[in-house]
Amino acid sequence: MNKIHVLFFASLKDRAGQAKVDLELPDCATVSDLKELVIQRFPAVAPLIGHALVSVNQNYAFDGDIIPEDAEVALFPPVSGGSENAGSDGDAFPTVLRVVYDPLDLDDLIRQITLPTTGAACVFTGMVRGITRRGGVHETSSLEYEAYVPMAEAKMAQVAREIRERWPSVEGIAIVQRIGRLEAGTPTVLIACTASHRDTGVFDAARYGIDRLKEIVPIWKKEIGPGGEVWIEGDYHPQRGD
Repeated sequence: MNKIHVLFFASLKDRAGQAKVDLELPDCATVSDLKELVIQRFPAVAPLIGHALVSVNQNYAFDGDIIPEDAEVALFPPVSGGSENAGSDGDAFPTVLRVVYDPLDLDDLIRQITLPTTGAACVFTGMVRGITRRGGVHETSSLEYEAYVPMAEAKMAQVAREIRERWPSVEGIAIVQRIGRLEAGTPTVLIACTASHRDTGVFDAARYGIDRLKEIVPIWKKEIGPGGEVWIEGDYHPQRGD
């Protein structure tokens, strides 16, 4: 038998009633086999398992993939969209990747991704919206963010690599996500790209960064308001290579 370590996040954690469990699977068992075992052990998870995402050793996995021995397997909903980690992402240009509880310091982040040749920075900052007007009026008092931090950091690095492949003129990249409970009006995420000039793709690069983060970086949010609490899930299902 093959012992694996299973982690639950967001709504699946709530349904399972715990954040992690060790399970045993037959040798050469697949992701699909694991899902069946999880349903047997945690029946309350069954309604969510059909659209749940799975990662094996911090890489997205699919139903036919074989789970190796002693693997760390995470189950979570589509992302709604460390420990501090800053690095060069394998090249000479500054790359800042962080999942943090602390407030975002815009000046410090821009300083870290500014080179002597930098003449432009494009910054996107998402915030907790207190009032949403789509049809009726919807009130949010706070959002509670949760992340699978090791995998989130790895996927942030992937997003940075993808930006550099598409926009080689980009010099510095910062991708920072806050977690924990954040009140309405609080900045939650920052994507920033720097370059020598404003017409070198920094606007498109920053837009791509936030859109991609909300597709593949495992971060979720629980909306808290007068009507109660609910996990907000996305609708993007990763493909191989994500």
